[in-house]
Amino acid sequence: MDEHELSAGGTRARIRAQGAELVSFADAAGLEHIWGAGPAWPRHAPALFPIVGRLKDDALLHEGERFPMTQHGFARDSLFEWVERAPNACRLALSDSATTRAQYPFAFRLEISYRLSARTLIQRFDVRNVGEAVLPASIGAHPAFNWPLRPELAKEDYALFFAKEETAPVRRLEGGLLLRETFPTPVEGRVLRLRDELFADDALILDHVASRSVKYVAPDGSGLDIAWDGLPELGLWSKPGANFLCVEPWGGYASPVDFDGPFEEKPGLSLIPPGATRSAVIRMQMI
Repeated sequence: MDEHELSAGGTRARIRAQGAELVSFADAAGLEHIWGAGPAWPRHAPALFPIVGRLKDDALLHEGERFPMTQHGFARDSLFEWVERAPNACRLALSDSATTRAQYPFAFRLEISYRLSARTLIQRFDVRNVGEAVLPASIGAHPAFNWPLRPELAKEDYALFFAKEETAPVRRLEGGLLLRETFPTPVEGRVLRLRDELFADDALILDHVASRSVKYVAPDGSGLDIAWDGLPELGLWSKPGANFLCVEPWGGYASPVDFDGPFEEKPGLSLIPPGATRSAVIRMQMI
């Protein structure tokens, strides 16, 4: 695999050219925070572009033509080019091609960059519209963290502590598509006690999340502080019985179950004008 390792203050991270994917984030003692892509789910932290979630019938409708598009889009399975490789930073890029236009008939340039300092990793997404028409797109992150982070603890020892109270109802999926109805939030004020049962019906989707950061921590306060900017939704996901937890800042979400319109009218998309760039940032800090 074509990978690049970052190092700063004893903290290490590895990024793979395939999907511009973060595959490791470990502290100076060697404690790994990123899921190892085991049999329960064979990915680490894929980038989601140009959609988040599924489209109805796995197809994009544009100007009367249907284009096949699988869940979360093609970026996670695409080979990015290295733009920058430094000891504590790197930047990768993906541009439209004949392959992407067969699924997504738009001109774009997606850059994903990483910068590491002691115990902190910053990931940045930049989507530039290099075409002459409006670019409809979603971007999102899908990092899977080891759950539990420390193997001597139980999964139920961990909780999410949001920066603000989260009182809004949550959304759920059916067949990968967004149900119209809402459901009472399992977040108690600012705290979500983690347990497998939360994910028995797939992901929890906070489409009106008030917070822009959340702490994923054990009772002693050790864990991760995850913050984001430019991504208004949040997905939480695991597979019951699996030892990973995905904390996923999103700029978009799956198609509603009853949406049949053209892609550019899909709820949750950004409409990026020609020449403009849509950016988002995620910070993962070990605490």
